[in-house]
Amino acid sequence: QLQLVESGGDLVQPGGSLRLSCVASGFTINYYSIGWFRQAPGKEREGVSCISRYSTPTSYADSVKDRFTISRDNAKNTVYLQMNNLKAEDTAVYYCAREFAYACSLSDLGYDYWGQGTQVNVSS
Repeated sequence: QLQLVESGGDLVQPGGSLRLSCVASGFTINYYSIGWFRQAPGKEREGVSCISRYSTPTSYADSVKDRFTISRDNAKNTVYLQMNNLKAEDTAVYYCAREFAYACSLSDLGYDYWGQGTQVNVSS
């Protein structure tokens, strides 16, 4: 069964860090770009970061540049999102998704399978 499972979400204080994981099963991520998206209450889903099939290029939303880092471990069929210097506005449900593309995109149009999400809360 094809699945993407996110984990690592938590409640953290502003300035703190979290590492999200996206574990794939039922397929190998080697052939896919993987994206991280988030949706805050009352807001539209937005692309946060993505990593291309061969790990480069990567892409980041302006709001997370220099704070978030995406990486992939194909041997573990896993993609990570390291989030540093978290802000209250990073509070959202974070989703990972796959895109059959050489170069990834922060638009969600090409992504065909999605995880269930993991909640990130940034609050003092």
